[in-house]
Amino acid sequence: MRRIAVWAGLLLTACAAGQEPIPPTYGQPPTPRIVAYVIAELQQGDLGSAVALVSQYRKLNGDTPEALYALSWLARGEAAAGDIATATQDAEEIEHAAKTALATRKLDSEPYLPLALGSAYEVQAEILAKENKRSEVLQLLRSAMTTWRGTSLIDRLQKNINLLTLEGKPMPLLRATEWIAGKPAHPNAWRGKPLLLFFWAHWCADCKAEAPIIARLAQEFEPKGLYVLAPTRLYGYTAQDDHASPQEERAFVERVYQKYYAAIPGAEVPLDTGNFERFGVSTTPTIVLADRRGIVRLYHPGVMEEAALRDALQELTR
Repeated sequence: MRRIAVWAGLLLTACAAGQEPIPPTYGQPPTPRIVAYVIAELQQGDLGSAVALVSQYRKLNGDTPEALYALSWLARGEAAAGDIATATQDAEEIEHAAKTALATRKLDSEPYLPLALGSAYEVQAEILAKENKRSEVLQLLRSAMTTWRGTSLIDRLQKNINLLTLEGKPMPLLRATEWIAGKPAHPNAWRGKPLLLFFWAHWCADCKAEAPIIARLAQEFEPKGLYVLAPTRLYGYTAQDDHASPQEERAFVERVYQKYYAAIPGAEVPLDTGNFERFGVSTTPTIVLADRRGIVRLYHPGVMEEAALRDALQELTR
């Protein structure tokens, strides 16, 4: 029951803070204007204006990916306001419209349809969670995982499954075929130690802001045996090139790491896309804590305040 409440709360917090629209950074699409306006109205508490904006936009433009993305934010706002019936209807409408559109193209052929569809699943899952229907939530998300395997939705769906199930369970398999900043001398050297995983991306401003916090806490808890891993992955672009080769991007990631993350003492940096899939890292940063037995004690997508993370590490390293 507590885990469902925490999970639903994280979704509502993300909605209120505007975390899901991709920030205007290199290699990432800008937030559509209609979506930005809808988010602004929701943050002001004006659900009626948000409804009017989406309705007018859809009348003028039809159910474009941008329109469905805006509708997904409206559904979040409706769910947060307690209008469960309308939120459910809008989420189901997004899912139906998306599947119709995907009869003629792939999900990831443009950036906004995956965001709209992912939000629609989250809204439906959030509503079920509020009704304490944990098994129905998991059934919904796992069914969607099967439907959309091989697309960008997988990390997001896995994140939401992890929020419900991962804490108290063995840590997902962590692999690495490549390493940034040098390969560790001993494979799996973290076995039997309290572990902090800090998932980051080279384009992520929140990750760079969180890095000094991770560095301070890593230095503070290193004498208690804390081991830090900072997994990252390739995305296919850099600040200079939207279609960078793996070799070019890897060199760029090395430079970003040295500039922003090298102060984290003793951190090892596996470079592997599969880790992001298994840990459901659709949000960066994502912080995971595991105890000496490899049991996950904290799974936290998004920025985490220093005091809260310190408290969690104190508990972990007792």
